[in-house]
Amino acid sequence: MRIHDSIRLQVPDILLPKTGTDLAKWAVIACDQYTSEPQYWDKAAAFVGGAPSTLNLIYPEVYLHESHPEDRIARIREAMNRYMAQGLFESREGCVYVERTTGDKTRKGLIAALDLEAYDYRKGSSTLIRATEGTILDRIPPRVKIREGAPIELPHIMVLIDDPGNTVLGPLTRAKSRLSKLYDFELMLGSGRLSGYRVDDPAAEAGVVAALRALADPAAFTGRYGLPAGTPVLLYAMGDGNHSLATAKTIWEKTKETAADPRAVPASSLRYALVELVNLHDEALVFGAIHRVAFEVTPGRSLVEEAKIFFGGRVRWEKACCAHVMQETVDEQRGLPHKIGTVTRDGAGVLEIDAAGSNLPVGTLQNFLDEFKKSGGLKDIDYVHGAEPVSTLGAKPGNMGFYLPAMRKDHLFKTVILDGALPRKTFSMGEAWEKRFYMEARRLI
Repeated sequence: MRIHDSIRLQVPDILLPKTGTDLAKWAVIACDQYTSEPQYWDKAAAFVGGAPSTLNLIYPEVYLHESHPEDRIARIREAMNRYMAQGLFESREGCVYVERTTGDKTRKGLIAALDLEAYDYRKGSSTLIRATEGTILDRIPPRVKIREGAPIELPHIMVLIDDPGNTVLGPLTRAKSRLSKLYDFELMLGSGRLSGYRVDDPAAEAGVVAALRALADPAAFTGRYGLPAGTPVLLYAMGDGNHSLATAKTIWEKTKETAADPRAVPASSLRYALVELVNLHDEALVFGAIHRVAFEVTPGRSLVEEAKIFFGGRVRWEKACCAHVMQETVDEQRGLPHKIGTVTRDGAGVLEIDAAGSNLPVGTLQNFLDEFKKSGGLKDIDYVHGAEPVSTLGAKPGNMGFYLPAMRKDHLFKTVILDGALPRKTFSMGEAWEKRFYMEARRLI
């Protein structure tokens, strides 16, 4: 493995399943998708059957509230060790250029490892790698139990670079015919196609490194965003998988604190985390909203009426004729009032809030929902992708769905630089079925 310290990037040793493995059964979608739809995971399990699969190496979050999570973690660990002992994996040094095709769109990415020493998920951080959304601290411990002591990692982490000239990934796209193809196959359950190429051309790797260094040049960085000289550079911004990267960071910090020989720690594999780098300006990368569903609103409590109290009365709600009109109203808004779509068993509506507590409608809503839940107003909140689950889950008795607008992706980097992390679960990069699938792995111990 090679380390390019100036851009905090490691060229990793990648583990891929050996030739002959059914890759359609091996690759499984990110664990934080379909969290309120266990039927999706039932279909995935039925499709995989007894074949080798990353389904046996991850903890789908739909099961996080099961009564004995330690049993599933034990099965995951046992499967990891069994696959390693069976020689299921083949190791190859090098970054991997990947193409993810969904419909008529193809998203490009680069699998590499990033240095956790350059990452801080706390709001207001000024590290080279930063969170774009608020980190929910109580979501880290369960993930630590899964990753801590695991022999391998499998990433669903996507990290964004702001590269309008497409200087990092563009040359790889043009050079892929000269790279070694590692895989090319259809993903399960109609999720598109995935292909990967090993960046085994030294000139191609050198081009990636040079382009990232140019993006991280302090003068170029401040000029790009109109910032004062000396503003700390943001090169890598979290896209998907923030809590997974925060988990890796937590374990790395603990590793340093408890090391018997601190001199040996910097060389540890735990210092790095495997991610996919994606250009913010990729035409196939579409920012969508992450919507909310309130589950089991307490009888006698009214979300709308209590929102009026919370926001000093500057709230109104109007019934919409249909979900389509409600969505158009929300999507077309500009500035105040913030407009938030609602769905209950009685139909759709639009909640308008003049006294916004955030620059974004999602932040305004989240501030209220957090307080409403804290006061016992509802059982739980789920974060869903796409309009369909808002309608189906929100319409169930006792529930309420909230439909939110998407943010503009070209605002992301400068907003994070100036304001810090956005409200948690602010944006989604595509629909659930378009998310990253687990494919590559990396040895941790």
